[in-house]
Amino acid sequence: MKRLAVFCGSSAGTDPVYLHQARLLGETLAGKKIGVVYGGASVGLMGAVADGALAAGGSVTGVIPAFLKTREIEHRGLTTLEVVENMHQRKQRIAELSDGAIALPGGFGTLEELFEVLTWGQLGLHQKPIGLLNTGGFYDDLLRWLDKAVSAGFLKKQNRETILVSEVVGGLLEKMMV
Repeated sequence: MKRLAVFCGSSAGTDPVYLHQARLLGETLAGKKIGVVYGGASVGLMGAVADGALAAGGSVTGVIPAFLKTREIEHRGLTTLEVVENMHQRKQRIAELSDGAIALPGGFGTLEELFEVLTWGQLGLHQKPIGLLNTGGFYDDLLRWLDKAVSAGFLKKQNRETILVSEVVGGLLEKMMV
């Protein structure tokens, strides 16, 4: 695994543990010589992941749509920053550049990115590992919803099992490297 996509909030959230875990993820990936591919922002959890990886000597590639360069405050210290036209191109390019994906806490955008790569995997468009860093139980309700979707017949159990989950960075990466 050479590069991982990281989906997460452009906000920091209300609990400092979110920022801490985001930075730790970046540092840990750099320590394992795994590059970060993400949305290119300098703020929130996005900025923390990038800053953590960069501080530890890692490679960080940002992919940002032109219209978000000022709104999300593009990160100017990245290894590489690609500017694309729109969100669809951003997601496609991040997917092309990465060997797997991890979602940290976030909002609509994070979930949308996560579910798109999950859907692509379900459709057989890739076989990349997809992880969910469930910091402080942030995604517990979502995981229960996914289990309900299985029991209600809307999601196959084997597709539900493609989401690798851990509350700690090391544990999640271990599951993804199998």
